[in-house]
Amino acid sequence: PQKWVKEFKEAGCDLYCFHYEAAISSTAAKEPADTSTNRRTSPTELIRYIHENGMQAGIAIKPDTSVDVLWDILEQEDLLDRPDMVLVMTVYPGFGGQKFMASELPKVNALRTKYPDLNIEVDGGLGEGTVDQAAEAGANVIVAGSAVFNSQDPAHAIAMLREAVEKRRK
Repeated sequence: PQKWVKEFKEAGCDLYCFHYEAAISSTAAKEPADTSTNRRTSPTELIRYIHENGMQAGIAIKPDTSVDVLWDILEQEDLLDRPDMVLVMTVYPGFGGQKFMASELPKVNALRTKYPDLNIEVDGGLGEGTVDQAAEAGANVIVAGSAVFNSQDPAHAIAMLREAVEKRRK
């Protein structure tokens, strides 16, 4: 994930989110990095590198990953080593249109309970029948692909999703 940080910054990105699993994998450690800097592959080092490049940092976890892997990362003493946002995947990444996995919502709830001011994002299977559940669990940022792009009225779909989240965050 580190090899793309500078390119995304140069493209105008203001928040760079990476998967925890990619940062700890053996292949991530072998990715070519900018040779002018040290290679950074641990989640906290990658978060610091993102912040040093002037962006907010987000960290995502897949459905098979326990939320417990995030506690030490979120408790880092130095704010440069802490993420600005956590993304909980409610589908397996890589394929649009998957069914929402409500089984992932306890992760969102645990994060919200422990970190009331943290931006918590949910991605996967969100739409009219599921966005309420995500917001109730504590998500304040949502990603909705199919619900918007497959809608006859995308503007209405976006308004409905936004309203569902805002209603529960007050």
